[in-house]
Amino acid sequence: MGKDALDILKNIKKSKILIVSDEFLVKNSMIKKITQKLDYTNKIEVFDRVKPDPSLSIVSDAIKTMVDLDATHIIGFGGGSAIDTAKGVIYFLRESKRIEHDIEFIAIPTTSGTGSEVTSVTVLTDEQKQTKHLLESDDILPDVAILDAEFTMSLPKSIIANTGIDVLTHIIEAYVAKGANEYSDALAEKSGDLLIKYLYESYSNDKNDIAREKVHIASNLAGTAFNIAGLGLNHSIAHQIGGFYHIPHGLANAILLKEVIDFNATDKAAKQRYIKFARRTGMAGDNLDDNMAFSVLKEYISVMMKLMDMPDKISKCNIDKELWDKNKTVLAKNALKDNCLKYNPKSISEKEIVAILEKIY
Repeated sequence: MGKDALDILKNIKKSKILIVSDEFLVKNSMIKKITQKLDYTNKIEVFDRVKPDPSLSIVSDAIKTMVDLDATHIIGFGGGSAIDTAKGVIYFLRESKRIEHDIEFIAIPTTSGTGSEVTSVTVLTDEQKQTKHLLESDDILPDVAILDAEFTMSLPKSIIANTGIDVLTHIIEAYVAKGANEYSDALAEKSGDLLIKYLYESYSNDKNDIAREKVHIASNLAGTAFNIAGLGLNHSIAHQIGGFYHIPHGLANAILLKEVIDFNATDKAAKQRYIKFARRTGMAGDNLDDNMAFSVLKEYISVMMKLMDMPDKISKCNIDKELWDKNKTVLAKNALKDNCLKYNPKSISEKEIVAILEKIY
């Protein structure tokens, strides 16, 4: 991590390297910061057709490029979509045994949100069924993660907001998840501490490189936390909203977050975990009683969304009410099948998910 972190790429020599990225990072020449670090003895090919909510068809095209190159290295360079696409390539190549030699996987995130550079999961979209699939395998955990916050300095404010609340959702879900333990708690608490101190400054001041770096690290810590502990209901529903309506993932998470917290908090143990998180991260002081500490957590989410000009309802995202009502049962059914749901602290029914979907419209 840090400004010289990319220098580690100089160690790769006489290899075949596929860089998975998007058209924007190629056109604005950002990708040259990667290619210029790679030794001339390498054969390099760039797959630049990554799109938001990466689809199975895009992954299939990237697999063909990977196989034709017979690559020994794959670099996922970009936001979560680029890294998830690279993960999809590795996942299906391993499953099909089309490449049997070792592949070194390097992840270089350019946004501070998904934490995908340190997780063993990928989320891919089935365009025909309009749903997202979460795939999980140790094979797709990157071998190397390179954190250079310089890549985040030119991000639009809307992306900083959406990815920032995505980090918060990762932290909170990991903290109350069934798989939480002392290690994931420590990572989540530190990530929360950094995010609370630096997210708004990162959003409001595009010259503050320290704030951008701290949020970049917070995203990374949160990714490691949920890779240990799991996520939950928030992501299970957000995946379906993204698959159907192409609302940015972090925004879908943000709109859901308070409603999911309220649902899970009907379980006493889960509510105590939310309260503990609010205290440990400094949101709520020890002078506040438990109910006030719980309220402060939700109020923090509301205030941050307002400060960062984020819509707080689906109706503010140009989604027609009739279309929303038509699809909410399908969204609920698909959410129940989502892999994240198994880590949620409280079970939920289709009817209860529909109720949440009605509240957030």
